[in-house]
Amino acid sequence: MTAFVDKDPTVRQCADVAGAVLDEIEKAVVGKRGALRTVLLGMLASGHVLLEDLPGVGKTLMARSFATALGLTCTRVQFTPDLLPADLTGAPVYDARSGDLSFRPGPVFTQLLLADEINRTPPKTQAALLEAMSEHRVSADGETRELPDPFIVLATDNPIEFEGTYPLPEAQLDRFIARVGIGYPAAADEEELLRRRVAAGSPEPPSVRQVVEPAGLPAMRRAVEKVEVDDDLYRYVVALAAATRRHPHCAVGASPRASLALLQLARAHALVEGRDFLAPGDVKAVAVPALGHRIVVKPELWARRVTGDQIVGEVLGEVPVPATVPSRVRESAP
Repeated sequence: MTAFVDKDPTVRQCADVAGAVLDEIEKAVVGKRGALRTVLLGMLASGHVLLEDLPGVGKTLMARSFATALGLTCTRVQFTPDLLPADLTGAPVYDARSGDLSFRPGPVFTQLLLADEINRTPPKTQAALLEAMSEHRVSADGETRELPDPFIVLATDNPIEFEGTYPLPEAQLDRFIARVGIGYPAAADEEELLRRRVAAGSPEPPSVRQVVEPAGLPAMRRAVEKVEVDDDLYRYVVALAAATRRHPHCAVGASPRASLALLQLARAHALVEGRDFLAPGDVKAVAVPALGHRIVVKPELWARRVTGDQIVGEVLGEVPVPATVPSRVRESAP
């Protein structure tokens, strides 16, 4: 039975629904609660998420499971070197009976688009997708057409194969609100995965049921916008972004768009935690997935395997954490 989410849901209702969604998806994706949670936070923060990890760790299964649990229409596109922008956005098609050209929408006209191996398609097609991600509309055949609401892109990227690929430039990576790595499961989780496969008696992936109605996600997104942010936390987010720009290993630091992404992800984190106010822990919890992929490391440090995630981790240890108290608590104190 699907849960009903009010048009103006309470913080507790949003937290309960988020927990139910994650519980349901864990029936298919075993032992990856942290990664699942970050993907859900990206959706609640009205952003798109890049799943970057090795083959066979469940990226595609994760995306399909989210679509089912959230009641969203889902389309999967396997990106290939010969994929054209029109294959993604749609194109005019000749109708022999009427003699007219009519626009046939492409797979991008969906609520959740699984862009599988986005780094295998040429830059022109990547740009077409990223334009749709940014503008939430498509310009084709002389007209601009709005995309469904919500419109979410979960893109997968294989970081170990470079032959025949077109890596996303940093400016395009900046369009993703978060980058999530899944990683190999723990031994116990992998054993549980095998047991479930044998018990199922079928190669089909475990079924996931719908948890919320389609209107549930937009309602929860509106609830995120009501999470209170105190002045010292605005300053904390700005200080973290500024620290990445000054870091000696960093060629290009976090942009203002990165600061916005960090703030929104942190507000979504607070909501899922059952609070309507932001705390420093919310910012710290999402800083790496929000900022790591937006940082350009100096070229001479690549051989030392210095990453943006490591830089963000260092910055979190250096920037003073504010001892914030929500304003309404301060005002009610004697």
